This record gives sequence, structure tokens and C-alpha cells, in this order.
Amino acid sequence: MHLFRLILPAFLWLVPPCSPAAAEPAIGVAMDDFSYTDTSAEPANQTAAHERRLSAFMAALRRDIGEGGRYRLVPSAQDGAAFKVIGGIQKTSTLVQWAKVAVIEVGAKRLVMDKLYTFRGDNDESWERAEMFVSREVIAALAQPAPVTLAVFDFELEDMTAASGSTLAASDVSYLAEVTGGVRDVLGQSGRYRIADVGSARGEAAKAGALRDCGGCEAVIAQKLGADQSLIGVVRRVSRTEYTLGFQLRDAGTGAVLARGDSGLRVGADDSWKRGAVRLVSDQLIESQQAASAAKK
Repeated sequence: MHLFRLILPAFLWLVPPCSPAAAEPAIGVAMDDFSYTDTSAEPANQTAAHERRLSAFMAALRRDIGEGGRYRLVPSAQDGAAFKVIGGIQKTSTLVQWAKVAVIEVGAKRLVMDKLYTFRGDNDESWERAEMFVSREVIAALAQPAPVTLAVFDFELEDMTAASGSTLAASDVSYLAEVTGGVRDVLGQSGRYRIADVGSARGEAAKAGALRDCGGCEAVIAQKLGADQSLIGVVRRVSRTEYTLGFQLRDAGTGAVLARGDSGLRVGADDSWKRGAVRLVSDQLIESQQAASAAKK
């Protein structure tokens, strides 16, 4: 949809940092009128009707988001907006319209929501139905908790085979890098975590030796990086075709262990480490936290 291609990148570069007003009980939300484009090539000029319906749509959307007092509509980020709602509607045929809606966390320049919806019809009733659905989606996105800043340290290899030595083989280094990258990706994509850059702390981590045996020193390092939590992981090679995987999550401030996971014995070649680690973290960390959050509601 051509009219949406440049909306988000341009906005993400231009928004200023969130002001302190975002920390108030009523969360500031800025929302510009959505754009509207008619590419249906219908012979009748419906500009006036579309302007009226779009105006009603935006008024209802602002009313629904502001209802209840949890959110307050503000003109812009400079006026204390913690979030920015942007979007556009495009009519592509007589009965089909598309709505592109995004919610951006202003201070972090983070996309909280970015969705494309289709709705049928071009009359007052169809626009009203579309607005009710979009408002529910936006409110749900605004209510999502802020992501936790997580320092994911490089996975380590504990080689228990008789042939193991003190120096890792180049292939092991490569496979461990794939494991770490895969775990960082799946955690970042979950929306629950913002992955911290641990590159500047690799020297300090190396001085500590094996992080799995340092008694929680990774939490201290993570706190220095500005992270809320730390995660370390280990691949234990039992034999050339058997291995186990484990991870440990700590609170960076207190050092308390928040979660642990273990895969149990697995069979597979070394190149299966990444797949197993991603599945372990997905099942025993991401999905378990989602289930716990749902149970509290």
C-alpha cells in the first residue's frame, strides 16, 4: 500500500524524547488525523462523504481512547505524549477499504503496534464498525507492559567428552555464536524484551571466566550496562551426538534468580544447538511468562 511506505520510518527519526508528563497516572497519547486515499476509480466524487466519515471516525477513536481516564489525548510529544498513534485509510474498490494503524512508544522510538486491517463497505455503519475494532486494538496495544531491558551474554560450552580441551574449536565457536544470536532474536521479537548491547562488557565477562560458575556476577555486569535482567546459557556436550541446554535469568539489581530452564538430554549434531536453544527459551521463558500474565488477568 504505497501511501504507508514512508510514514513510520520518517516518524521514528523525527519524534523527540518523551517528556516527564508521560509518567503521570493519565498517560499522554498524541494522535493526528489519519490520511485518506481513494484509489477505487469510482466515477462518483465522494470526497465530501469521505471527509465527513473520516472526521467522525477520528472523533470516536479519540473519545474511546480517552474514555475511563487512563489515557489523555495531547497535541504532540512536546505536550507529554508517551505514545503516538498514526495511520491512514485507503479505499481500493467499491466495497474494500484498508486501514494501516501504528502505535509508537515515543521515548524509546519503539513500535508497539503496526497492523494493516481490511473492512468491507463504505457507509456510515461500516466506518463505525471499523472504528470500534481499531479502538479496541489500539487500547490493547497501549496497555502492553514496557519491555524489559535484557543483557543476553554469549552462550558457553561445557564439554564433558573425554576429548575436550581448554580451547574451543573454531566450529564450536561458530555454533555457540549461532545459539546466542538465535536466542537474542527470539527474545527481542517476543516484544517482552529489549536486548541490551553486551559488546562493551565482553572483556569484563572474560575476566570472570565461565559466567555459569561466577555466582551471579553476570547480574552485576548487566546492571552496569543499564539492563534490568541478565541471561546466561550453556550447552553441555555429553557426547558427539548428545547434549543438553540450559539458561538462567537473574534480576540485575538484586541478583535473584527469576527463571531457569533445562532441555534434558537431546540427540543431534552440533548444528542443532541453535534450534534447541530457541525452542527451550520460547517454551520455558517466553510462553511461560505469557501464561503467567494471562492467569493474573
